[in-house]
Amino acid sequence: MIRQAAHFAIRGYQLTLSSLIGRQCRHWPSCSTYTDAAIQRHGLWAGGWIGFSRICRCGPFGTHGIDLVPEAVPPQATWVTPWRYGRWRGVEAPRSPFVCEEFDTGDGQTLTPAPRPASAAPPASR
Repeated sequence: MIRQAAHFAIRGYQLTLSSLIGRQCRHWPSCSTYTDAAIQRHGLWAGGWIGFSRICRCGPFGTHGIDLVPEAVPPQATWVTPWRYGRWRGVEAPRSPFVCEEFDTGDGQTLTPAPRPASAAPPASR
């Protein structure tokens, strides 16, 4: 019932205020859709904090791009430490299904992809 009320409040924002101030979210899905999905998946308390951390990241010097709601809440998060529910830096991007492989050019040469630096490695799965 509380999740439903939060959903209607967010949907009301999307249909009224969001349309008036312009839809200019730097992420996909938008921050309001993300917060709604987080609340539906993790409940009002945890999902609200997850959504709040996303809204804080959505600014001129914040993150951008594809950012999905986490499947599970972080194990260190509890109701008395709600700030640990949120991801305050970075995004939860889906893993790419594409893998770089060696390529034969046809004239006897084989091209090998350059190794990725450790900083470019995708985040470890939880």
